[in-house]
Amino acid sequence: MKTFNDQSNEMPRRRLIERFGIGAAAAGLLAPLAAGGAAFFGRAPDADAASITDADILNFALNLEYLEAEFYLRAVFGKGIPPDQTDGTGKRGSVTGGSQVPFSDPNVQQYAEEIALDELAHVKLLRGALGGKAVARPMIDLDHSFTTAARLAGLVGPTGTFSPFTDDTSFLLGAYIFEDVGVTAYHGAAPLIRNKA
Repeated sequence: MKTFNDQSNEMPRRRLIERFGIGAAAAGLLAPLAAGGAAFFGRAPDADAASITDADILNFALNLEYLEAEFYLRAVFGKGIPPDQTDGTGKRGSVTGGSQVPFSDPNVQQYAEEIALDELAHVKLLRGALGGKAVARPMIDLDHSFTTAARLAGLVGPTGTFSPFTDDTSFLLGAYIFEDVGVTAYHGAAPLIRNKA
């Protein structure tokens, strides 16, 4: 009996990303998702890179988790992060786009549900670690951001649109893009943390 994790019939993640050109497009995903540039780090735009603190890096991670949690929660439950988990320093941004996916494969739906709850737990963990230094959720656009990434990847033409909320396959493509962006961002930011505890 095959399971969702069966490697014998699975296209390796890296090959999928390369095949669809998603690696290059993923970099374009964060800019439209979170408006505010340097505010994504919880800092003023003129902040010196050498002065970035551990709290700044954790706020960067928190913003990534806000993005991921909003994506997965909306895909699974049709609603985002509870409002009491989105306030903090700075102005709380709104979320546009995203809807419940009409899943047809129960394995894909179970995968999505597990990740949605994990991402919400990550938001709560980082907010708890940051306390009063936690930034509010940034403005998030789940419509135009995925279309931009899909255009850059060649999944749709220059005037086409893409929604990861349409069906199972679209959701999985959106999740691959999202996870690759998140892993790349964490990989780049983690070495900058000074207090390894």
